[in-house]
Amino acid sequence: RKLNDVRAKLAEQRAARRALGEQTERANQRLAAERAALAAQVRMSYVTGRAEVFKLLLSQESPAELGRMLVYYDYFNRARSVRIGAVRTDLERHAALNADTQRVEAQLKDLEAAQAAQVAALAKARDERQAVVTRLDASIKDDSAAVAKLRGEEKRLADLVERLRELMAGLPVEGDQPFASLKGKLSWPVAGRLAGDYGQPRAGGVVKWNGVLLEATAGTAVRAVYHGRVAYADWLPGLGLLVIIDHGGGYMSLYGHNEALLKEAGDWVQPGETIAQVGDTGGQPRPALYFEIRYKGEPVNPHTWITRPVAGR
Repeated sequence: RKLNDVRAKLAEQRAARRALGEQTERANQRLAAERAALAAQVRMSYVTGRAEVFKLLLSQESPAELGRMLVYYDYFNRARSVRIGAVRTDLERHAALNADTQRVEAQLKDLEAAQAAQVAALAKARDERQAVVTRLDASIKDDSAAVAKLRGEEKRLADLVERLRELMAGLPVEGDQPFASLKGKLSWPVAGRLAGDYGQPRAGGVVKWNGVLLEATAGTAVRAVYHGRVAYADWLPGLGLLVIIDHGGGYMSLYGHNEALLKEAGDWVQPGETIAQVGDTGGQPRPALYFEIRYKGEPVNPHTWITRPVAGR
């Protein structure tokens, strides 16, 4: 979660730096235009001579013509002063933009250092955890122990879903369309390779998958398949960091093995909204998302709800 915050701040600062760069470029263009205009006025002044007003006074021009010429030169000098002021203002603005750019770049460096420290700490924690997972897997010496472990995890999940159904019964969820009408129209929560499929045997065929396991890069955004309310966002043995969304009408979607949860119980989510990040928590040997759809507590085939087949099927 901290790393996610750092990345968001880093993105904001980079956007600010791009905006400052664009403003500086525009200031440079204005400054060049003002300098060119001022140079043109200076050249004209040199051509007409430094004593242009005295020459006019000593000339034989009529008073009316002389008056017009004096007004003209007054306008000319005022315009010259305005140009000089504009150049001075742009110079000051240019200096301020440069100072702002330097300040933002210094903040970016600090944020990048903080991000690097977060990445190093996360990598170390993952290595330590992987060593623990390896030892635990080695301790399960036979198929009966593996089956008992999987059945225990299934029962914990089924009990949790049943309790959530009871709790959410008094909190109706209303969307633009009922979830039941979306069969065959949803998108997968992540784009990944199918590593475990619904109905496929596990642990020698005694236990079967109740959902799908989608392999994806660690940190990939996990998106809600539809509108709903987060019923659960916490750790569950066997599934690690788990999110369960209640879509109303008896339907729930489950997202397990995440490395980070970005929503809390009670939060409302929209279709496609990021709710978590792909991970390998809960004893998973490599980053993957476990995804289920349940109706009245019972798992259903998620493939029938999705518009496109997943890679690897």
